Amino acid sequence: MKKSLFLILFILIPAFYALAQNDEIINVVIFGSHPDDADKQAGGTALEFLKRGHNVVFVSLTNGDAGHQSLGGPRLAHKRYLEAMEAGRRFGVEYIVLNNHDGKLLPKMEIREEVIRIIRRYNADIVIGHRTNSLHPDRRNSAILIQDAAYMVIVPNIVPDEEPLEESPLFLYFEDNFKKPQPFSPDIVVDITGSYDGKIYGMAAHETQFFQWLPWVNKNLDMVPDGEKERLEWLAQMSRAPMNPEKKQSLIKWYGKERAAEVEVTESFEICEYGKQPDYNEIRRLFPMLGE
Repeated sequence: MKKSLFLILFILIPAFYALAQNDEIINVVIFGSHPDDADKQAGGTALEFLKRGHNVVFVSLTNGDAGHQSLGGPRLAHKRYLEAMEAGRRFGVEYIVLNNHDGKLLPKMEIREEVIRIIRRYNADIVIGHRTNSLHPDRRNSAILIQDAAYMVIVPNIVPDEEPLEESPLFLYFEDNFKKPQPFSPDIVVDITGSYDGKIYGMAAHETQFFQWLPWVNKNLDMVPDGEKERLEWLAQMSRAPMNPEKKQSLIKWYGKERAAEVEVTESFEICEYGKQPDYNEIRRLFPMLGE
């Protein structure tokens, strides 16, 4: 009871503060194809929004029931659901896990309609998800699902049980390293230096992924430490995205040269051609942490 009350206050107090300052509340919905994707790709940015009293929701389009070297099926899905709930508690967000099978996600109409419902239900100003570039079919198909929802969220006769949005949100892509048919463009780069420890703590709730499955896939399972503190340090080191000239220039654009030189950790996003096409001032309105 006390923990639940603390979490409610943790989320609501910043929101009341923002309202008191006459700031607009921004609603952000972050879609991953699996439990842990939203955390890993945009967890620091989520915390930066939450610090300023804005709203963030994490969504996993699958239940993660295939991503492990020894567990699988309902048992793994249940374990990953509990991990997602713990991650949501640590981040201070609602974490939605849809019951679609891991490794079998397809851009089917009923899933697209559920994506539309979620975007409408949370009155999203910003929607973030994968590009269609990925070695994992779930990520490619989740990108199609989200892109196909970009226009339909404003169409009243599509999913009529949920009130349509007045305008399409800003749709953004997570960063990836794939080059074809075109490389990722870091249109928006967010300084998450001050939120990185919190991001890693939230990510660490997904124990089956970051300390078991992914190290097994990467053949470095023997490098995972035993202690909690050592695991957090190891995960922080493994999860830091490298800087490149394109991200550096974007960072300077949004924060200025002097501030950009002090930034240690970032998350980057590409603007999707579907949905809202913001100008410079609109991006600053939707990402109030830029340049602070």
